[in-house]
Amino acid sequence: MGLLSFAKNIGKKIFGSEDEAPEKLKKHIEEDNPGISNLEVDVKDGVATIKGETDDPSALEKVILMAGNALGIEEVHADEVTAPAQTVTVEYYEVKKGDSLWKIAQNAYGDGNRHPEIFEANKEVIQNPDLIFPGQMLRIPQD
Repeated sequence: MGLLSFAKNIGKKIFGSEDEAPEKLKKHIEEDNPGISNLEVDVKDGVATIKGETDDPSALEKVILMAGNALGIEEVHADEVTAPAQTVTVEYYEVKKGDSLWKIAQNAYGDGNRHPEIFEANKEVIQNPDLIFPGQMLRIPQD
């Protein structure tokens, strides 16, 4: 997984200046670490570069979303993360105004009652399932 684009002016405020961004993003990711080791983060001109290792391809996806959903980040590069190939098909969804996890599950799966699956797939990205925001990127695992 290489690059994902994000809305730079939308997201959770994690850092104040780009100088402190690498340290603050690393701390943010490590607080709810989905399973990445030897984590390194660099930020330049709104582009976060992630380095590290994981045995779980979903951990890499979650780390990318955790960094990219931060205010001030518009791209995330993760070419230098060692991870096995993904065996589950995952789509990415950008939250729109008026969305809820139930509504997203209804559109993605045809069943809004499957919203806990989306929350579980994004629990490091979403701390509260009632507090998603427009522009936020989420993982949507496919059957």
